[in-house]
Amino acid sequence: MDRPAWAPPEVDLDRPSPARIYDYMLGGLHNFAVDRQMAEQVIAVAPEVRLAAHANRGFLRRAVEYLAGAGIRQFLDLGSGIPTVGNVHEAARSVAPDARVVYVDVDPVAVAHSRAIVAEDDQVTVVQADVRDVESVLAMPELHDALDLKEPVAVLLVAVLHFIPDSDAPATMITKLMDAVVPGSYLALSQVTTPPQTLTPEQQAAAERYTKANPVAMRTHDEIAGFFAGLELVDPGLVDPARWRADDDKVGGMVSSFAGVARKP
Repeated sequence: MDRPAWAPPEVDLDRPSPARIYDYMLGGLHNFAVDRQMAEQVIAVAPEVRLAAHANRGFLRRAVEYLAGAGIRQFLDLGSGIPTVGNVHEAARSVAPDARVVYVDVDPVAVAHSRAIVAEDDQVTVVQADVRDVESVLAMPELHDALDLKEPVAVLLVAVLHFIPDSDAPATMITKLMDAVVPGSYLALSQVTTPPQTLTPEQQAAAERYTKANPVAMRTHDEIAGFFAGLELVDPGLVDPARWRADDDKVGGMVSSFAGVARKP
């Protein structure tokens, strides 16, 4: 396929990207044919996945609005993807116009698009980094230019951790992140879990096609809860993303996943 003018030369146009697949699921425009094809293969046998993407985005919006309402003015969005539909800076500013946001992603296409989207916004910074390398992320001058780590920060890991295998020690990664921020800071995260129901052969095949390109680490409720060790979960605790402080707590259950927000005491 022809390379779009905005796509950096190092980007493989033939390999689907989780960030771009997610963007497509949300109705965004920053994706390639290979991403749309992969997404549609999954949606064909599991249409609830698209609904789950929207539910997860809804959790992100509500969590950010809650945190801004709690006095947080600094947001570090790790594995941010492409901030098009329901992004963090718009959600935060709906409550706190002075909120500052740093988006971090490893995908060069996601970063290129993000920078284009916020090019004129001096309260938003976009950096390219691997969130698994916490020391490098925390040492980036751009982060320190944008955020004051002597003041509370909301650390966001929404729909990211299932792309980080246990071999990369995600719990240690989170501990390092939360050790770097002051008391009164928060952690918000969501992660898919092992589905309780048996998948149909078609669903299993679609899942295998997706996970072959984008390995997914399923975790139990207790394993996900362990990511909040030493922190204080806020109500309603660790729940379906669609039910976290939603107006209608009867929705949800579209894809097995959990989400929560916790404060560093």
